[in-house]
Amino acid sequence: MLRLTGLRKRFGHLVAVDGLSLEVRRGEVFGLLGPNGAGKTTTINLAVGQLRPDEGTVELDGAGSPLDPHVRRRIGVAPQALALYDELTAAENLRFFGRLYGLGGSLLKQRLAWLLDLTGLADRGKDRVKTYSGGMKRRLNLAVALVHDPTLIFLDEPTVGIDPHSRNAIFDLVAFLKRDGRTIVYTTHYMEEAQRLCDRVGILDHGRLLALDTVDGLIRTHGQTPRVVIERPDGSQRIETTDPQTELARAWNQPGVLSVRLERPDLESVFLTLTGRSLRD
Repeated sequence: MLRLTGLRKRFGHLVAVDGLSLEVRRGEVFGLLGPNGAGKTTTINLAVGQLRPDEGTVELDGAGSPLDPHVRRRIGVAPQALALYDELTAAENLRFFGRLYGLGGSLLKQRLAWLLDLTGLADRGKDRVKTYSGGMKRRLNLAVALVHDPTLIFLDEPTVGIDPHSRNAIFDLVAFLKRDGRTIVYTTHYMEEAQRLCDRVGILDHGRLLALDTVDGLIRTHGQTPRVVIERPDGSQRIETTDPQTELARAWNQPGVLSVRLERPDLESVFLTLTGRSLRD
């Protein structure tokens, strides 16, 4: 669905994207992860045609570059910075963006009603967006990205700062879009989200692709060995093991043991192993 080949983008002396090549398969949820300053936002801006690469190419669905407006119409984007008009109602926002894509008449009316229902906003569709909670705004932001029926959807940090109910509603929306055959590029700082939603994950840092695989594949390749943690009155002991079941049984049979737990590698530990543990601002 999306092919990035040898992408490079420089801003002055800063190389934001450095020879990036990857493919997003049709119908998958593709996670794009990276610390602050890793090049995720620049990569997305290149992929949707908002920026022109210094080197390399972007091709969408064999149709060409998203720099072409006719190709770009196939893309929907829900940016991290909300793209909504607070003084308009939800319905008016959707109607405005739909008309930008040339929609009108009964088709736009049907899309509007369907999207408000899909995002759980049907009963608040006539209320101004400035009265909405953060979670409602995030769901409307996603509805705007879908108004023109795109085949490729970019969701950039879609659950930032929202309540658990809205967060779970967005998870359900992503699952629905995947079942409906849409292709989704999903960026997040929440590793559990990527682990739950994404078919494959690419990890970026310093504009380069460090790893790309399924979550299980990344954990197998880059995860640490499972550890059994034994708690005693005088402290804790961590034992790396490839046979956790045997080690757990052995630990419980030792005298003075207060508790025993198993620490398995996950996507967060893989992320920190590949990108380092220092703070990024």
